[in-house]
Amino acid sequence: MAELRTEEEQVEALKRWWKENGLSLVAGVALAAAGVLGWNTWQGYQENQATAASMRYQQLVNLTAGNDLDEAQLPEARALVDEIVDEHGKTLYADLARLMDARLAVAQGDLAGARERLQSLADAGSDNYVAGLARLRLARLLVAEGDADQALNVLQSGVPEALAAQRAEVRGDAYHALERREEAATAWREALRLAATNEQPLYGVQLKLDNLGLESPDLEGSALETSSRDTTSHDNRGLDA
Repeated sequence: MAELRTEEEQVEALKRWWKENGLSLVAGVALAAAGVLGWNTWQGYQENQATAASMRYQQLVNLTAGNDLDEAQLPEARALVDEIVDEHGKTLYADLARLMDARLAVAQGDLAGARERLQSLADAGSDNYVAGLARLRLARLLVAEGDADQALNVLQSGVPEALAAQRAEVRGDAYHALERREEAATAWREALRLAATNEQPLYGVQLKLDNLGLESPDLEGSALETSSRDTTSHDNRGLDA
């Protein structure tokens, strides 16, 4: 389920980036190209660059698909990350590759390196949505490492409303790790409410609530019913940075 969420987040990030930056990118390219290269030539160049970045990123996704990364493939994956960042550093693909790089660091047992990469992307991400993803993954990693207080600090700002349900879920995870059960229940209920309102799938949260053994109010929404039927536990997801 963590892998599914990762793919959904990447698709959503791409959609949002193009929606917010597509027109300005085209305008900027047009201005830069004027008087230097013919528009058609410059447009072709940009399209080739975008295609190359997309192809390299798809290679990276294919190489790292699945929950268990092959140790022998890690060097190739890290090399692809470096190539995407070096050659296409101003694109969304570079930020997504940096997110993947943090996951690769976890796979290699380099938790400190993963934290550093996620913090850097959270602080300087060129896309607010991707920076928000970085904060969420950083918070999950901190909870998994036993630093739930710091995880709560990370979630205080910098997470866009589009990720509000996920933020509430991770906040609940942090409260649960601190044995603040009532606050955990409140946060998870909020996560389910937001997921239902926004028609977003949110897997495993109802199971977490059920395991608390606390009474919870009824929540409306067909999306919530879908979430509550999912009984997949992913308490160890924090290490999938």
